[in-house]
Amino acid sequence: MGNSESIAGGQTAVLAKDTYMWYRKFMMEYPSGLQTLHEFKTLLGLQGLDQKANQHIDQVYNTFDMNKDGFIDFLEFIAAINLVVRGKVEQKLKWYFKLYDADGSGSIDRKELLNIFMAVQALNGQQTLSPEEFTNLVFHKIDVNNDGELSLKEFISGTENDQDLLEIVSKSFDFSSVLKVICNGKQLDTGGRLPPNRRRRRV
Repeated sequence: MGNSESIAGGQTAVLAKDTYMWYRKFMMEYPSGLQTLHEFKTLLGLQGLDQKANQHIDQVYNTFDMNKDGFIDFLEFIAAINLVVRGKVEQKLKWYFKLYDADGSGSIDRKELLNIFMAVQALNGQQTLSPEEFTNLVFHKIDVNNDGELSLKEFISGTENDQDLLEIVSKSFDFSSVLKVICNGKQLDTGGRLPPNRRRRRV
């Protein structure tokens, strides 16, 4: 089982009355009480992705799997819901940092940032900026000591203080559609939209 620590380092804050509703939905979909990576991708309709998009989804799943046992249990699931629904800007930025920091070194280099944004672009479609432009913009604005790496402090402080950059980062990791899928029991189509009258097959 997972632990109750929030994905973003805060405490889970989903109301008790909502927790029961989420629990029923989770157990209806996953009677074993555990969600696998394959089930996570199936729920979101994320099949047939290219390698970069697959790597991004794997990274998202791994950040939700807080105890690294290869599954998402209900406590980890509710922490993820809490982040999407009620997470504060700093909490979400901490989570984004974990996604960018692919090797878990505690800092983000240009290659990591470039690779994750390329994966996001492959998954979400065309972005306003190219991956190279996005990477150059981020490092130009918030790499204050010009060492070619971003610490957690640099990333949070720099992004919070630049509304344009914050908007770009937030849009890149907009998981509101994920919440709709979970609430409605529907799959996303391959373009990331909710198709009408298409119910997910119950397991």
